[in-house]
Amino acid sequence: MADVKKIATRESYGNALAELGDKYDKLVVLDADLAAATKTGIFKKKFPDRHFDCGIAESNMMSVAAGMAATGLIPFASTFAMFAAGRAFEQVRNSIGYPHLNVKIGATHAGISVGEDGATHQCNEDIALMRTIPGMTVINPADDVEARAAVEAAINYVGPVYMRFGRLAVPVFNDAASYKFEMGKGVQLRDGKDIAIFATGLMVNEAIEAAKTLANEGIDAAVINIHTIKPIDEDIIVKNAEKTNLVMTVEEHSIIGGLGSAVADVLSAKRPTKQVRIGVNDEFGHSGPAVELLKQFGLCADNIVAKAREAVKAK
Repeated sequence: MADVKKIATRESYGNALAELGDKYDKLVVLDADLAAATKTGIFKKKFPDRHFDCGIAESNMMSVAAGMAATGLIPFASTFAMFAAGRAFEQVRNSIGYPHLNVKIGATHAGISVGEDGATHQCNEDIALMRTIPGMTVINPADDVEARAAVEAAINYVGPVYMRFGRLAVPVFNDAASYKFEMGKGVQLRDGKDIAIFATGLMVNEAIEAAKTLANEGIDAAVINIHTIKPIDEDIIVKNAEKTNLVMTVEEHSIIGGLGSAVADVLSAKRPTKQVRIGVNDEFGHSGPAVELLKQFGLCADNIVAKAREAVKAK
């Protein structure tokens, strides 16, 4: 079997910005002294006059981005998820969300897969925080192809967007030639009648692999990629719940307030269905190699298989 190409979505973010800079002359990029890590340095090298390093002052960066958006520019404010959603929450809420300004937030290094940086930097709460801001769109792409497409979709959307990217290189499973990103629309990757697995971010590939294993055991699992957490695709959730009468949500985020909560909100209102949640439980992470940590926290195909098998058996 040929080696699967792996790329971190933070790399995809930096590459997409640089490639799209020629096409969109109002695109500007802000960073908070982390251009090498967020990969916005790729854009800076090509467009030095359109890249602004705001220093280690993330809250101020969000306000600067808001001001730029008010003049008609399309700013991408870039930093680690812990700082973008956590440290600068007040400015994102009041300076960007409240006036509904056209600011895009590129949040890299999200989740447990930050690895050795440890609990203080492993932001597992960012989706929950951003979901609560009225009018904020929240996107969590699954691979390089989707991340690049999501960046351009964000440019063409008028309004605030929070985009979540990872540090860890992940498999590229989408086909660049045929893939089409539609904001707010889930992607049905696999049909199934026994259980519907809704996944987001790097957990989508794990869900795909889990479904293959489950199929060999006689369990027919649907896999749905929810790249846009808000607004969420209610139709695809209800359709799969009606077909399987059992759903699972899988995310590299706290089980509180993220994809699991968003899906539960839809199901409780439109189609009550038993739901199994896989994510980070009510706990902090800790330092360690990213892949090992993901397995330890159950964010892997093996755990999806085990939990799905158990849920289908109890159905």
